[in-house]
Amino acid sequence: MDKILQQRAPIMEAMEALRNQRVVPFDVPGHKRGKGNPELTEFFGAKTMSIDVNSMKPLDFLGHPVSVIKEAEEIAADAFGAAHAFLMVSGTSASVIAMIMAACKKGDKILMPRNVHKSVLSALILSGALPVYIDPGLDINLGVSMGMSIADIARAIDENPDAAAIFLNNPTYYGICSNLPEIVKMARAKGIAVLVDEAHGTHFSFGRGLPISAMAAGADMSAVSMHKSGGSLTQSSFLLLGAAPNPHHVRQIINLTQTTSASYLLMVSLDISRKNLALNGVEIFDKVGQMANYARDEINNIGGYYAFGKEIINGDAIFDFDHTKLSVNTLKTGLAGREVYDILRDEYDIQIEFGDIGNFLAYVSVGDRMKDIERLCSSLSEIYRRYGNDKKADIDYEYIHPVVAALPQEAFYAEKEAVRLENSAGRISSELVMCYPPGIPIIAPGEMMTQAAVDYIRYAKEVGCSLTGTQDEDVEMLYVLK
Repeated sequence: MDKILQQRAPIMEAMEALRNQRVVPFDVPGHKRGKGNPELTEFFGAKTMSIDVNSMKPLDFLGHPVSVIKEAEEIAADAFGAAHAFLMVSGTSASVIAMIMAACKKGDKILMPRNVHKSVLSALILSGALPVYIDPGLDINLGVSMGMSIADIARAIDENPDAAAIFLNNPTYYGICSNLPEIVKMARAKGIAVLVDEAHGTHFSFGRGLPISAMAAGADMSAVSMHKSGGSLTQSSFLLLGAAPNPHHVRQIINLTQTTSASYLLMVSLDISRKNLALNGVEIFDKVGQMANYARDEINNIGGYYAFGKEIINGDAIFDFDHTKLSVNTLKTGLAGREVYDILRDEYDIQIEFGDIGNFLAYVSVGDRMKDIERLCSSLSEIYRRYGNDKKADIDYEYIHPVVAALPQEAFYAEKEAVRLENSAGRISSELVMCYPPGIPIIAPGEMMTQAAVDYIRYAKEVGCSLTGTQDEDVEMLYVLK
């Protein structure tokens, strides 16, 4: 990384120059630097509204950058150790969709674990690719999916030598990482592209004592959610490329779905946040790690809860662990993770990232303070005292292996009918059912409904998980193929 180069923020510099000019705007947006919408300007502030502008000559154009945006992308690539970087303003979901569509066409096989984000399923519907699922394994004590076993990856590659790509999470929502360098080596030997969802691993490129980043491991593409641990505005992301992919082709794919009216607020936040991480990342993530480790120790001293850390590493399916993730198992408290999530929000005014059946995640970042950590820990202690019991929540964590019966694209557009959820076993789903957050599908279009999936959905509803993806908001009815 070139530290002198990383001191630059080309888009920010261009925006500051524009602000100092007396340009009369006869272009969009129609609020004209905030003058046309006083209430909005009062809410956001005049300074913010003055830089909510459209593409113009001195500011470049995201769809075909030739000046300041191009320079910002080149500096970002240097920061992440990538061959190319693309500024993304439709979230990391758009980055995931773009890299899958760039690597796979209709009918191409893509190897992947089941615990992928819903954006991956969206990409399968759009591209027509065929998922070949690899069981990520399940830690039955924690109720969380692990990473990818090397033996399972080798078996999947041997059985599908014609696969176009392999898709991996690095890390998972809970902070678990696979042996990415070895997987890249195995895939590259067979000419299979390696795509990495690094939404929760932005900091891997900038901290120390952290798992290896996708680019450092030699992946072909990775999607980096800069607004999560990177500090940029919500919905801003980077799509990173290694040396092999054709960046011009990837740009064409991005332009199929990304807006032509890119927000300069989002782009300048990427520019400034990248600069901050490149120059100060080591100190930032040392602090984050220290806070997360402190919170982990305090929570484990309460009793009932288990805030897991690097002790779960087994050298294979859990090859590494991101210690900045404060992932907490709740089942020995007698409470589901979602129940703890709701109690924290409703009774203690604490908003954590998500809660599922057996765990919750509190996202710790540089914006947190020690007194906030203390408040979280003391609240969890009180919740355990008030609501905890010795009855372990009754849930079978047996892995539900998906049965792919049709291409997701074909199932999504097929003729369908609605059936009651309890009558859906044995039918092919046309819909997606998932708990959001974290956005990992329970069932996806083209998959056979099983009784195990029906039971899991029922239990998730009972403990208050937010189920989405179906036309029926109550998830009592499910659309299946006729």
